Amino acid sequence: MRMGPEWQKWQPKRLFCAVWALVFCTLHLLGATPAQADNAEAGHVVGLRHVSDTHSVLDVYSPSMGRVIANDILRPASGGTLPTLYLLSGALGNEDGVGWLNNSSIADFFADKNVTVAMPIGGRFGFYTDWQSADPVLGNYQWQTYLTRELPQAIDSQFGSTGRNAVAGLSMSGGPALDLAVQAPDVFDAAASLSGCPAPSNPLAVAGISTMIAAGLNNPFNMWGPPGSPGWYDHDPTVNVERLRGTSVYVSASAGRPGPVDRIPAGAAPPLGGIVVEALVNYCTSLFVDALHRSGVPATVSMREEGAHTWPLFEDQLREAWAKTIAPALSA
Repeated sequence: MRMGPEWQKWQPKRLFCAVWALVFCTLHLLGATPAQADNAEAGHVVGLRHVSDTHSVLDVYSPSMGRVIANDILRPASGGTLPTLYLLSGALGNEDGVGWLNNSSIADFFADKNVTVAMPIGGRFGFYTDWQSADPVLGNYQWQTYLTRELPQAIDSQFGSTGRNAVAGLSMSGGPALDLAVQAPDVFDAAASLSGCPAPSNPLAVAGISTMIAAGLNNPFNMWGPPGSPGWYDHDPTVNVERLRGTSVYVSASAGRPGPVDRIPAGAAPPLGGIVVEALVNYCTSLFVDALHRSGVPATVSMREEGAHTWPLFEDQLREAWAKTIAPALSA
């Protein structure tokens, strides 16, 4: 598929009115109730199931959310005391089986790496943050607390740890991966956004994020409040870029043009949805990159010409992030 100059000049802001219309058509159906979070207790392991020599499933009770969360765990067969990479999923939180293990070859990639890879299952439409109010559909989301306090405690108690950690996310979880490093600099030594949106308070991003959440019949304003509320800025890595100084950062997005990296079968139709989404996250990521340049905060930036928001693209970005940013930060 060939894109002409008009594609390069395409302005994402033209979608602004349309996406907001979708949001407000949905919101009148939804309500909000106060969140009931208790962050004082530690998360603890309630079950461990071995799938293979390098793959297990760790069940962890989350006091803040009041439920057990399953986590796919990858560790080399040699075991040992290792650093940890917290690897996050896309829009549906791998609840539908669409995630790193089923859609990429990272199990083979990490089989000989000296790292524990922890992949929580859950968090659809949640942006891996602590929601201000419990959602009638999603329930009480306290994912920041889980990922920065409860799960690390459980991982350390079950497997041990060197004390060095990284977090990476794709698509929906890309921006939140950087935000988790902003919110918990004492936990994460490195953070990576793979085709995500690290500028959520931008008006176009607010519209896109709200539309995504509302499409699942969930109230997006239960997350950080209505547009313009402090929460949208408090959790914006672009606004808080200075708080990433000292953290090893990797960020990547593509212009949205399909290419060899996507491994699209010959004769198959181009992934039009992926083209549009990748162009949007490219715009969002460019805002974060501009903030990096203005602040002088060091980072590895990989803005690509080709890639259409596909799993092969995400895997290629993760491999690059591992080699250039995450492994050195973890001493892995």
